[in-house]
Amino acid sequence: MWTLNVNTFFQIFLKNFKTRKTDDFSATRNSLCVTIEAVRKLTTKRRKTSVLSKKSKAIGFIIMSAFGFAMMAAFIRLAGDLPFTQKTFFRNLVAVAVAAVVLCREKVGFKWEKGNLPLLIIRATCGTLGIFCNYYAIDHLVLADANILNKMSPFFAIIFSLILLKERASVFQYAAVLAAFGSSMLIIKPGFSSATFPAIIGLLGGMGAGAAYTCVRALSRKGEKSARIVFFFSMFSTLVCVPFMITDYHPMTWGQFFCLIGAGASAALGQFGVTLAYANAPAKEISVFDYTQVIFSAVLGFFLFGQLPDGWSVLGYLLICGISVAVFFYNRNLERKGQ
Repeated sequence: MWTLNVNTFFQIFLKNFKTRKTDDFSATRNSLCVTIEAVRKLTTKRRKTSVLSKKSKAIGFIIMSAFGFAMMAAFIRLAGDLPFTQKTFFRNLVAVAVAAVVLCREKVGFKWEKGNLPLLIIRATCGTLGIFCNYYAIDHLVLADANILNKMSPFFAIIFSLILLKERASVFQYAAVLAAFGSSMLIIKPGFSSATFPAIIGLLGGMGAGAAYTCVRALSRKGEKSARIVFFFSMFSTLVCVPFMITDYHPMTWGQFFCLIGAGASAALGQFGVTLAYANAPAKEISVFDYTQVIFSAVLGFFLFGQLPDGWSVLGYLLICGISVAVFFYNRNLERKGQ
């Protein structure tokens, strides 16, 4: 809608009317045309400024989200030698509380939409397994390695979208999946070293996250509220951890306890950042900035744990991020062409 008020319109109209030297009807007609064109240009300019402003906000939010998730990983590592199920329990307990508050504020209720329960369970199962694998990798790998393997999730989402949603990708997108998988081998370094198994687990975490995101997309299509999806997943994951907490609970120091609370708070920051980012701009315009998480993780890993990725891992980071940038521009190009 136009953002100029009536007074502005008539000021422009009168200014153009006074400059015309033809008969009254012609002057009125011409002035009206010139006025409409002037108003159109001004509103278009304002719209562009508004869009740029929203996009800038979205980029800021997605970077904030990346920082939040990088901090979550750092807190999980700082919590020390605790079972990953125990870490997941406390992390998701915070998420349950946050999601419950959002549901109450939005007054949408806790009851899921009819027919969505099976998909909610699949989403929660995949997401929980993804978190278990990711936390195990964080405890046993360089922080940046664990995070970049988890960032393989968008590529797995392309595969799961074909299987679950029957969404066909292009040859370029499938080639990107294969290239990204090949690049991940530079980080995993298949062999008999002690780091190979945690790296494979980290990659499986990315697979679980990719399947979970595909389910979220399917649920959104069916009208399920995002806060309800988050609540169901967080509650499901917390309940799954309860038996492990009973049979394999490890006493914690206050430092470890606050690290886990910090992990939950950082995860909430990351989740809110994602929500606000995609509320201000479409994914095709901002998703690439999510890979700043790898940079944050590398910096945190160096300063907090003295970790330095090796040359092969750095090459893997660059290739995966480069492929992601290429897919980002490819998708945006398709959108502009209306395909």
